[in-house]
Amino acid sequence: MTLDEEKQAVRTEAAARRRAAFAASPDAPVELTERVVRSAARMNMQKGAVVSAYWPMRDEMDVRPLMTRLHGLGYVMALPVIVGRDRPLIFRRWTPGMELRSGLFGVSQPDADAGEVAPDVLLVPLLGFDRVGNRIGWGAGFYDRTLAKLRRGGGITAVGIAFSAQELPRVPTDDSDEPLDWIATERDVLKTR
Repeated sequence: MTLDEEKQAVRTEAAARRRAAFAASPDAPVELTERVVRSAARMNMQKGAVVSAYWPMRDEMDVRPLMTRLHGLGYVMALPVIVGRDRPLIFRRWTPGMELRSGLFGVSQPDADAGEVAPDVLLVPLLGFDRVGNRIGWGAGFYDRTLAKLRRGGGITAVGIAFSAQELPRVPTDDSDEPLDWIATERDVLKTR
């Protein structure tokens, strides 16, 4: 089996795990919020830091309660914006109640007038993760390209956001895959590197 075939098999398994966890865990977003807020200082999330989250699609862990809570605690919140295929993401400021527009791939994102910001912390959606910080997504590479760029420019903390059921024994990787520093689920906050 090639690496691409192995990754596709892992994506299929991870997507099934996420769908099942989403259906079975209606309280997970609230539990995740409490865990992340309690662990914020340990995760290098200093008050006033710019934290980029994501607007959930389909069965991704809903981080909107966490976004609202962090905003209320004094963090500057942002959402990613896809500016083109094969390009890193940019980030625009987000505030509760802000109207979003549909971007590339149907991703909800702020308009240009929201103002571009540079994140200190990146909350990353995923299909599956392992205990050493490897993640697998849909394969478009947006977060890998973005993390590589941000890491070249200085410090960034990457936190994978998932249901605990999305943990896999091993995620196959290659040189283009960027690891996560932390994983946060409804059950745990785990340092991976």
